[in-house]
Amino acid sequence: MQYTAEISRANPTCFLFLIDQSKSMLKPMAGDPTRTKAEAVSDAINTLLYTLSLRCVWGNSVFDRFHVGVLGYGVQVGPALGGALTGKDLVPISELARNPLRVEQRPRAGADGAVGSVRFPVWFEPTGDGKTPMAAAFQRAGALVAGFLVDHPDCFPPIVINITDGKPTDANPEEAAARLRQLSSTDGNVLVFNLHISDASGQRLEFPDREDGLPDLYARLLFRMSSPLPPPMHDAARESGLHVGAGTRGFVFNADIDSVIRSLDIGTRVGVANKKQTS
Repeated sequence: MQYTAEISRANPTCFLFLIDQSKSMLKPMAGDPTRTKAEAVSDAINTLLYTLSLRCVWGNSVFDRFHVGVLGYGVQVGPALGGALTGKDLVPISELARNPLRVEQRPRAGADGAVGSVRFPVWFEPTGDGKTPMAAAFQRAGALVAGFLVDHPDCFPPIVINITDGKPTDANPEEAAARLRQLSSTDGNVLVFNLHISDASGQRLEFPDREDGLPDLYARLLFRMSSPLPPPMHDAARESGLHVGAGTRGFVFNADIDSVIRSLDIGTRVGVANKKQTS
């Protein structure tokens, strides 16, 4: 288990997000009745896409160290980016940076308490309808990641992050997730993280190391579908106040939006730390 490959324009890596867009995602987010789960997840994904774009800026250029994709699954399974990126599965980060749907001005409080505004690019819109074809989403992810690895066999292993609020309705996705995790570059196996979000308050479990104690069959299923957290990511998790060990998996149960953002950051920080600034 390596996860030490340099990330550069010549050797980019891949981030693929699988987003539950079923009807239940229109329910309020736990702890925040002003926003639906779909809206909260959309904000988190757009924030991360913007952060990844900024981390690839060098001078006046955006270096293509990352390829990114967002797949939604609800009424159908397919690419979920909009505008000029509609219908595209994976795009270089420079193409993403050039093509937001729009740029909003959102309020932000400064350190002195004064309220100003900040630019907020939007690539991904909140939506919810239909059931939860999670198995089909993982199958589609496997095909996309396999194609990326053919073109980039020595890359830092691709990271796939699934965000869902419910149980799969098409089939058991465990086998498709296992096949996805078995894909590899010369630097290690593909990493699969699963983040469960809820509309009900309850105990939040972040990065557990065993399925015993998880509250139901579907939480245990998502745990088993998740990759062990590789050692290069342990420091990032510890900096966030989490206890990690050899059995820790990339899984969060009953996540609020803060833990979703923290989990996304932990999952991507090691890649950013490895990136080469000049290529």
